[in-house]
Amino acid sequence: MIGRYAVLAERIRQELEELAPLVGRARRYVAVAVSSSDPEPYLDGAALNLHGFYSGLERVFEAIAREVDGSVPAGPHWHRELLRQMQLAVRGVRPAVLTGETAAALEEYLGFRHVVRALYTTRLRPDRIRELADAAQGAFERASGELLAFAAFLETAAADQASSGDNAGR
Repeated sequence: MIGRYAVLAERIRQELEELAPLVGRARRYVAVAVSSSDPEPYLDGAALNLHGFYSGLERVFEAIAREVDGSVPAGPHWHRELLRQMQLAVRGVRPAVLTGETAAALEEYLGFRHVVRALYTTRLRPDRIRELADAAQGAFERASGELLAFAAFLETAAADQASSGDNAGR
């Protein structure tokens, strides 16, 4: 468990570093779309980056569910259940990963990601893409802060485990 937690903490940090540019790119694509005579390619780019933003967070949530909780939701609504699971404090295992406020903000991106995957881009609503791109920085900052705090928890748990293992051998 010691090594798994330390590795997971580092994976969380790395994933967040890789996700940060997606939020900025989505916002830039929307800004260009507003002044473009052909906004659709830019809105498609924004939608793709917003999709990637949430998909990356979901990879982190899956890793936490698998490595720490030992349980990844299944079934037709597993994506939504996984987001809910991240709001739970699991007694004796871990604190909540996300606050309810952050999870509610991310639920908007979960829903949008589903729409991007299920619909043709010609059916995406430009106003919705703009709303989500405008709010993405705040949602990312909240989620990032909470995930970094969770990574710190993992490192502390790994260090405590290592320390108690060292003491047991003495």
